[in-house]
Amino acid sequence: MNTNADLLSQLRIDRSAPPPKRSLRWLWITLIVLAVLAILAIIGWMLVARSRVTEVQTATVAALGSGGQAASVLDATGYVVARRIATVSAKVTGKLHDIRIQEGQHVKEGQIIATLDPIDADEAKALAVAQAHATQSQAGSLQAQLIDAEANVKRLAPLAQQKLVSTAQYTQAVAQRDSLRAQLASANASTQAANAQLAIAGTGVDNTIIRAPFDGVVIAKAAQPGEIVSPFSAGGGFTRTGIGTIVDMDSLEVEVDVGEAYIGRVKPDMPVEATLNAYPDWKIPAHVIAIIPTADRGKATVKVRVALDKKDDRIVPDMGVSVSFLETARPANQPAPKGVRVPADAITQRNGKDVVFVVGDGGKVAMHEVTVAGKIGNDAKQVVAGASAGDTVVLQPPAELKDGSKVKDAAAKSE
Repeated sequence: MNTNADLLSQLRIDRSAPPPKRSLRWLWITLIVLAVLAILAIIGWMLVARSRVTEVQTATVAALGSGGQAASVLDATGYVVARRIATVSAKVTGKLHDIRIQEGQHVKEGQIIATLDPIDADEAKALAVAQAHATQSQAGSLQAQLIDAEANVKRLAPLAQQKLVSTAQYTQAVAQRDSLRAQLASANASTQAANAQLAIAGTGVDNTIIRAPFDGVVIAKAAQPGEIVSPFSAGGGFTRTGIGTIVDMDSLEVEVDVGEAYIGRVKPDMPVEATLNAYPDWKIPAHVIAIIPTADRGKATVKVRVALDKKDDRIVPDMGVSVSFLETARPANQPAPKGVRVPADAITQRNGKDVVFVVGDGGKVAMHEVTVAGKIGNDAKQVVAGASAGDTVVLQPPAELKDGSKVKDAAAKSE
């Protein structure tokens, strides 16, 4: 029988025994799960940050005006347009037989650029020629008969006065003469009508020949031999309404939209310096042709026409162009200033360097390191490297804006 001392000894804890072994499997599983969750959280945060669109204000980089900032009173952007452009078509509907133009080809006024199938027109002209010959032959026959009838009347007239022939015989001769005169007049009228029809048929043949309306360059070829062309829209997509588009390159000019608030600075015949976006270092002398007396209500702009004083093959329609309206024209021997005008608010610091954020396709920005040559007034700087005329840059870029970020123009949203 156990005593109380034995029972107490059994309840004593043996601290010399080794601790029980615990399994480390659940510990590793827990650590792996936590690591996967952390990675997923980081990826999600990166995706959200990348897809986030930052709303910013933007401005356009402009070319420098000649003679420093004092010479340029206003900078704007526009496009090269042609005042003389024509999509050439045929006057009649027909099948295109031959086309003699290609894109980029120079053509002269009156030059044959295409022909239609002339079979129908040639047959119509041949019929008109036959009808004209028939009426001319009929008129000739009636003319001969009339000569004989007039001679018969002259012969019978004295005999009738001497009562040597009957009055009825003389009257019949006169009536026959008058009838032949009427028939000859009708035949002559028919001959004139046949000749007019022949002229129309000749015009129909000439309408199968398409000529260039003026000197220019072909910028589009819209039809091929075998297709049906027509001056009217008929037959859906199976009928061509144009054969090609010709542009008179001597009629190229620039159209610029100037804000209503600044249109007062622009005057007719004002000197202008134009810079094509494709050739930012090429300054083209120009002048204001006219200020169109109407405003665009939606954009709050007024259109200004600018003539290019220098013609060049590099200037083509629909090119983007930056223009600077000048107080005075730049002398021919004065070199154009280098670089572009960039708003001071668009230039910021990244890693101790001057940079701008240029907005590209899809609203993505690219960070460009720029070289600043100096200040232009209080709100712009002269940049000689890293930016080009026509670039769209972000104004006051936020600190979180980085290369590749997506932005949205606040002005475009408000419109």
